[in-house]
Amino acid sequence: MNYKKNTVLILSTAAILALACTLPFLAKDTTSAPAPLPISVPTATVFVEEANQPPPALPTNTPVIIHVMTPSIAPSTGSIVYDVFSKDTAPEKRAPYGDSYDINRFERPFMQDMTYVSDMDIVTYNLSQDADWYYISVELIGGNPNNIIGINYGVEIDNDADGFGDVIIWAEPPYTTEWTNTNVQVFEDKNHDTSGLSAELSDAPFDTTDGYESLIFDRGLGDDPDLAWIRSNAGMKATIQFAFKKSLTDGTFMLGVLADAYLKDVTKLDYCDRFTAEVAGSPVRSNKNYPLGELYLYDNTCREAFGFTPNGYEPQLCPRPEPGEAPPSQPGVTPATPGPCPPQACAAGCWWMGEPECKCQCIK
Repeated sequence: MNYKKNTVLILSTAAILALACTLPFLAKDTTSAPAPLPISVPTATVFVEEANQPPPALPTNTPVIIHVMTPSIAPSTGSIVYDVFSKDTAPEKRAPYGDSYDINRFERPFMQDMTYVSDMDIVTYNLSQDADWYYISVELIGGNPNNIIGINYGVEIDNDADGFGDVIIWAEPPYTTEWTNTNVQVFEDKNHDTSGLSAELSDAPFDTTDGYESLIFDRGLGDDPDLAWIRSNAGMKATIQFAFKKSLTDGTFMLGVLADAYLKDVTKLDYCDRFTAEVAGSPVRSNKNYPLGELYLYDNTCREAFGFTPNGYEPQLCPRPEPGEAPPSQPGVTPATPGPCPPQACAAGCWWMGEPECKCQCIK
């Protein structure tokens, strides 16, 4: 009997324990909770610019140039000023004469190896005027101012006749038969040093000057957008022709012209003060410094007086003919020769031929 009771008690206890293990509030869950899924967070895209990539250019406003006045298409011809030219002696690789280093007179239309460039060899120039403009016509041996070597042409103005240039009108290719100033600049020398220490001697080597240092007109930009102009092949004696406003001078001045295809730096004028004669060389065979050295492809002229009667002692003044002397063939001055053949406007690629032809000559 007791044995049965004990058996029943044991079985009952085991059943109670088994039931307790299956109840959720009594059983302890020892399994780990599942890990939460990662949340995707969007990130900003950063574009890294390459180190050698320039920043984008900001838009700029291009100034609009409005022209009020343009020069005449058929200005008159003034007194002719002659220059030495080298056409006849070029086959001998020399200039005939006319290269006087101390007085800033150059006849160097040659490359350094004495190859002749006719398109920069000045023959004559003349000045004429109307109510608003001065016209400077330059005759060259050659007929192509757009020579591939790149020739700059200039007009130097000496307002007080002391041999120091005060203003230069400076033009670069390309040149067209129509008046334009998109290739024209005007510079001033405000500190009076274009001729170094002396206008009548070479001060070389003298490197402390800055020539024509102040830009006052830049291809139509400036106080007066119509200040200076240029065109090419405008006539037999106008392979290159400049026009500038009378407001640029006070009406009395000295003036000369130049052609430059090498240095082309107005801040280094006068070149005779930059190089010694020995370093610059010479185009004249009888000169001890022949042939050309560091100064070549440069031709300029004497300066003529306009608006006043010179006393003859002005530095760089053109030679004056003696009374009764025949007009010079070169260099010097001859009076204007008015006649019944005034210049006329010609088509593009043509230029006016004066007396005796009195017609337009065209390139064929």
